[in-house]
Amino acid sequence: MTREEIITQVNSLLSDEFEVDAATFAPDANIRETLQLDSLSLVDLVALVQQTYRIKIPVTELRGIQTFANLYDYIESHLPAA
Repeated sequence: MTREEIITQVNSLLSDEFEVDAATFAPDANIRETLQLDSLSLVDLVALVQQTYRIKIPVTELRGIQTFANLYDYIESHLPAA
């Protein structure tokens, strides 16, 4: 999966799940602010990503995922090898 495919798919998933226009997702935008996430919604986001991409996001690493670009980077670097 290419980075562009990851970005397109993640944006679509998040847009559908949190009912926010994907056009507002800038790579350097803060995920929590853009999606207006509370702690429960953040858990939903993590579960969605983990289930979709079959990767684990430990709490310690979640703290480092602040922007959309951070999320794309994390997914790209943790995807199982094809």
